[in-house]
Amino acid sequence: MKVSLATRLSGTIGEGAVHWLRRPYVPRPKKWTSRWKDSYRIPAPFTRQIFRRSVSSSAGEAGDAKTTVSAAAATAAYKGAKSSRWRRFVLKPFIFVQFFFGIGLLAIAFKQLRRKNTHPAQSPELIAKEWEILYYRIIPFRAISRAWGWLTNCHLPVWARQPILGLYARTFNCNLEEAMDGNLDNYSCLAEFFRRKLKSGARPIDPAGTVVAPSDGTVLNFGRVTAGMMEQVKGVSYSLGEFLGPAYWRNGPEVQPAGQSELEYEKSLLVNKDNDLFHCVIYLAPGDYHCFHSPVDWTVNFRRHFPGALLSVNPSIAKWVAGLFSLNERAVYVGQWKHGFFSMTPVGATNVGSIRVYGDENLKTNCTKWALPLPYYDRYMGPSESDSDEIAIRKGEIFGEFNLGSTIVLIFEAPKDFEFNIRPGEKIRMGQSLHVPHLATARKSSD
Repeated sequence: MKVSLATRLSGTIGEGAVHWLRRPYVPRPKKWTSRWKDSYRIPAPFTRQIFRRSVSSSAGEAGDAKTTVSAAAATAAYKGAKSSRWRRFVLKPFIFVQFFFGIGLLAIAFKQLRRKNTHPAQSPELIAKEWEILYYRIIPFRAISRAWGWLTNCHLPVWARQPILGLYARTFNCNLEEAMDGNLDNYSCLAEFFRRKLKSGARPIDPAGTVVAPSDGTVLNFGRVTAGMMEQVKGVSYSLGEFLGPAYWRNGPEVQPAGQSELEYEKSLLVNKDNDLFHCVIYLAPGDYHCFHSPVDWTVNFRRHFPGALLSVNPSIAKWVAGLFSLNERAVYVGQWKHGFFSMTPVGATNVGSIRVYGDENLKTNCTKWALPLPYYDRYMGPSESDSDEIAIRKGEIFGEFNLGSTIVLIFEAPKDFEFNIRPGEKIRMGQSLHVPHLATARKSSD
């Protein structure tokens, strides 16, 4: 027979002395815990009860339940304090900054609207001030563009391709009959649809044109470079030197002298001093064909990559921000054609950080500032460089592509009688001649 410890002790110390051995233990509530926590404001996890005893009596169960409820309440209080800190130090400042940032943008827009109502269309008063450009550049366009690039490269299920890609095609008037593949189900993502290729013969190259359009788009401006300045849009100019950077590329001027004026910089680019410099700016809308081609027969021997901003290049912004193309990310390709200096520059824009050039796989665009901290990066592509390749391109040959649509800037040397046959705001197609055809014929016959 099994004898308990209380029965054994009862014969030694008496029945009345061992009643406490038979009574179940009931933990006493620690009232000092809450008072100590409130006095010293210690974190809630340190006030939880570490030991928990299991008892069989009803009083013990009640105490254990009370302890469990107290621990749950402490956990909830800790989570509430953590959430409160997040709201105080992250959420509220973010909302505060965004609120006043939005108010600032509305103020700039309202001020610009008043300027348009009180000044003529081409007035210098309509150009953004320095503080307005600085405020505008605070917007994280590079991060937005990287997020947009990630989104457009997301795989689309087959059932979603017709509605999503079809909506985009209808919104931006994309001509699917010209596409090499007109079936939207065959495009796995939106970015692949952006970069769609055209059918052979959809963009014939004008044989009479010495300089043809490198892409589909809208002509923003064109003309002669005057005193080292180029017109961005009518009434807004930007510096040739700021756009191209120091002129030390191969087969041309070696070093830009200190204190060189804009006019001297312009003259230093000319191979033939009897020629002039001309420029042409073409804007690619989201619905346009996004590949760009070579406008002339030329040889590329130098590339300069400016990892700048990614501001919008919409014509309305181009009229407002002077030097917009000099601020944005761009890849300047420099070389020679039959009349001398030639340069073609694809310019990045908001949501168009991705610029791909087929003959230059080393070009990486829309990177973080930590990855590309310098103002620009050069690559020599001359034949004497062991790690580089000179690119010889024929007129109409595909050169590269944008991820959505942006701007192409042409700067080239030509005879003084060179004359454009396009107009600002005109829609052009790749392969279309940009100048009066008889000039090319006259030059060819004289040669």
